[in-house]
Formats: sequence, structure tokens, C-alpha cells
Amino acid sequence: MTVAIDRATGKRSGDRDPRPGLGRRFKNSYQRYWYAYAMIAPVILVLGALVLYPLAYGFYLTLTDADSLNSARTIGVNEIEATYKFIGFDNYADILWGETAYDRFWSHFIWTVFWTAACVALHYSLGLGLALLLNQKLRGRTFYRLILILPWAVPTFTTVFGWRFMLADSGLINSGLDFLGLPTPAWLEDTFWQRFAAIMVNTWCGVPFMMLSLLGGLQSIDSTLYEAAEMDGASRWQQFRYVTLPGLRTVSSTVILLGVIWTFNQFAIIFLLFGNTAPEAQILVTWAYQLGFGQQPREFAESAAYGILLLGVLIVFTSFYRRWLNRDEQAAI
Repeated sequence: MTVAIDRATGKRSGDRDPRPGLGRRFKNSYQRYWYAYAMIAPVILVLGALVLYPLAYGFYLTLTDADSLNSARTIGVNEIEATYKFIGFDNYADILWGETAYDRFWSHFIWTVFWTAACVALHYSLGLGLALLLNQKLRGRTFYRLILILPWAVPTFTTVFGWRFMLADSGLINSGLDFLGLPTPAWLEDTFWQRFAAIMVNTWCGVPFMMLSLLGGLQSIDSTLYEAAEMDGASRWQQFRYVTLPGLRTVSSTVILLGVIWTFNQFAIIFLLFGNTAPEAQILVTWAYQLGFGQQPREFAESAAYGILLLGVLIVFTSFYRRWLNRDEQAAI
């Protein structure tokens, strides 16, 4: 009996591939782990309905010229069909390189990057300072922790409205400055002071999260490391630099990444603080909302394109940030 041998694979023609196919492997996996599949199925359905489908539909809108005048709508008993057209990537080209690209996108992008960097830097530095303070053995430490966490526990809209009343022309802050004979800035009217106020309010809201996260990281550092450093004659600054900061590396990288994502997309503070009255203080996410819902006609396609660009910026930043952290960790080993 003659048996043919395949030169490419080295197998005999009559041999069966011992590895099961994709369908067979999926069937075996389902039969073995059907309970796990059943448990995650509702999560997948919810994510698909609330995240994946809106994201896919939003991306489709960016490839059209959809607005409030050519979208499907109902006026009384009359139903008007959609008449928007597919235009490809023209929206992206117009946003990034159009005649008014700087005024519509790049100026808001630059301000958004500065806003994010300033807020996260203040969140981290102030949060770390308070965490170091509360990590010491001092009387009333629990009470101080409770007081300092209140800005994070109070709902954001309540906090922002409180700040808005205090920053008004006749508010508490300007009244106090006037009583002291100091200048009273136009917090809610002048562009510089609008941006300053936005950073100030966001810092107030974001510091408690950083403080709690870093306080937990400080308490996880082995105290014997400080004892050994002290016995070697290390100063407080050297202990902070060579023991505290390396011990907080994992926590710091995580909270900074979360802080950048949250601050870059911080809609509530800007919108509740200024509404439609401060175009120069709008970050990208609130500017996208203004295009899609705060003007007439409503530019649905352009607003969706801003959202996709925001997602792309955050994905690129996260990728480079994680790569930089991995490289830094490998260099430290």
C-alpha cells in the first residue's frame, strides 16, 4: 500500500489533523464553561446596547452631513424623512484643516490640553500633600479625613452651583475681596478669569479622590523601609524621594491616567458653571455639545465627529502613557 506524504506539512495524506477546528473548539469550550457564558451574556448585551451601538451609529453620523434640518423628524402629524447624504471624511477634514479650524477646534483643543494638565497636576500635588499630612499620627485625623472628602461626596451640580453663586459679581468671594479693598475679578464674564475659575472649581472637586487613593498607597508602604532609611541617615526629603515616590508608583500611574481621562471629558463643571455664555472657556466635550444641541441648526454630524476625535486622542494618549510606564518599570528593574 502506497501512502502519499505532503512535502509542505510532512504529514501522510491519510492522517487527520489532531487539532480541532475553530467551531469544534468553541463547542467544547461552551459545553465546559456554559455557566460562565450565561453569566457574562447580560453584560455583553448591555454593553452592546449602551456603548457599542451608540458608538458605531455615532461614527456613521460623522460620515454624513446630518443636522437638525435634514434629519428625520415629526412636525405635528407630518413625518419628514431624513435627507442627509454620505460625505465620507469631509467632516474630519473640515474640523482639522478647514478655514476656521483654529477657532472651531484647535483653540479649544489647546485650552482642553492645558486645562487637563493644570487640573491633574493640582489634583495630584494637593492630594499627595494632604495624604502625607493625614498619614501622620495626629489628633482628630478621622474628622479631618471626613471634612476633606466632602467635596467629592457632594453631588457635582450642587458644588458647581454653589461656586457659581459665590463667583457672581455680588457673590461671597467678590464681596470679601471688596471688603478687603482688593480688585474684584469678573469671574464669569472675562475669559482669563473664567478659565481660572474653571480650574479652581475642578481642583476643589477632584483633590479628595487623589487624596484618598494616595493615602491608601501610603499606608501600603512597609514602615520598615522608612526605619532602614532613617538608620542609614536619610533625610526626610531623601525618604520621600527614594521610598515614598517609588512605593506610590503603581497607585500614581493609575490615578493620573484616570484623572486625565475624567478631566479631559469633564462636561458637568464647564457646562454648569458657564452654560452657553463663555465660548472661549469651553473644552472640546462641551463645545461638541454646543454644536449638537446648543445652537440652530444643530450640527449632529460635526458634533459626533468631535466625539470620535476625543476618543481617538484619549486612546493615543493612553497607549503612549502605558508604553512609557512599562519602559520606565523595565528600566527600574
